[in-house]
Amino acid sequence: MEQYDLAVIGSGPGGYVAAIRAAQLGYKTALIEKYSTLGGTCTNVGCIPTKALLDSTHHYFDALHNFKAHGIETTTVQLNFTQLNKRKAEVVLKNTQGLDYLMKKNSITRLLGTGSFTDNSTLQVRGNDGAITTVKAAKYIIATGSKPATIPGVAIDKKRIITSTEALSLPEQPKNLVIIGGGVIGVEMASVFSRIGTNVTILEYADQIIPTMDRELGSSLRKILEKEGVKILTQQSVYKADNLGSTAKVWYRNSSNAEQEIEADYVLVAVGRKPYVQGLGLENTGVQLSQRGTVVTNAALETTVPGIYAIGDVIGGAMLAHKAEEEAMYVVESMFGHPHQVKYDCIPGVVYTWPEVASVGLTEEELKRDGIPYRVGKFPFAANARARAGMDTDGFAKVLIDTKYGEILGAHVIGARAADLVTQAIAGKTFEITADEMARAFYPHPTYSEVMKEAWVIGSGRPSVNI
Repeated sequence: MEQYDLAVIGSGPGGYVAAIRAAQLGYKTALIEKYSTLGGTCTNVGCIPTKALLDSTHHYFDALHNFKAHGIETTTVQLNFTQLNKRKAEVVLKNTQGLDYLMKKNSITRLLGTGSFTDNSTLQVRGNDGAITTVKAAKYIIATGSKPATIPGVAIDKKRIITSTEALSLPEQPKNLVIIGGGVIGVEMASVFSRIGTNVTILEYADQIIPTMDRELGSSLRKILEKEGVKILTQQSVYKADNLGSTAKVWYRNSSNAEQEIEADYVLVAVGRKPYVQGLGLENTGVQLSQRGTVVTNAALETTVPGIYAIGDVIGGAMLAHKAEEEAMYVVESMFGHPHQVKYDCIPGVVYTWPEVASVGLTEEELKRDGIPYRVGKFPFAANARARAGMDTDGFAKVLIDTKYGEILGAHVIGARAADLVTQAIAGKTFEITADEMARAFYPHPTYSEVMKEAWVIGSGRPSVNI
């Protein structure tokens, strides 16, 4: 039996950050992971490989459509689908190798296998060879993440009816692709495949894509994607999908309840994710699950069993890598006497299409719904000198400001490097900086960041003077 100060189950962004931080603080730590590579969904079949493909296909799209305007003449541009995926795999490998190095550097014991509780204080790790290691730890962190969800009538077979995991490693480029769901994963996958010439159709149940974000962002992104050739059908209710062998078919009802059908090489299900708790042996403990299947925790992220904590996707909320990382730091530093805090109202959301979409805080719809007075500061990329120089004029930055104190209530950006630009608003909101103070900071000229500066200027009640 192995004895540890902390045992972490799951090696995704929450799990590996928790293990590393505990080890840095001097505690004997074990990290349990059933797969041979560390990093969880994000590193292996999520955030990292998706961004690699998004970047590669963005370059290809630019070569086809934008190089000529820059004075770059190309005779032929060809897509090497095999190399596209090879580079993606190399990016993933370098990240997983980096995690292996960090485990060794911090003297973290890595246990390969499935961790399952036998009681409130004991864990058994069953290796892939069937060997069992019994683990005792003073404290545990459940960080097992989530897996793709589906809807009634649509069974994922990983062959023709697939998730983003399978979409990242298709054997050939599909001619046609239907995506069920127009959220973050759906529109990112649509971007990847439409850029390389696949005919993509998105079927979204809500009346707009990226429906959880500010409405103006969804409307703007829809126009951009449709201009690039993506077919987007909103208010569509999918009720059935079948694998036909060499193709797949989807049946759905539109807003008028008329029945429709569409056939494609693949059907990609992107309707969200659900917490992964299978095989944890929670039935042998006092750990409780909610009706939605999430692990129940208190404000300290401790479960109903003292000493067992849970973080990340498995407890619900925003299913984002950076949220899991912050919760990992919060739990580890707090449990070992180093106070920490997670500001959930400062968690950003990002869509890595091009242009990117990024958001933090309240949306305009939420402010109107709750009757909160606010001012809007909005500035277009088309009026920014750096954006014009780079031919990145689509989009805008919109900041929502409290009318009394100038507090940052929300920020919503669609445009070049929006994911980086929104970090300004995150910092401002985190440290309670006013819009006027944000506007009076220096911004280098010419930069994309000046789009945000002008939004702050306008949001603080002054006229914009910059281009």
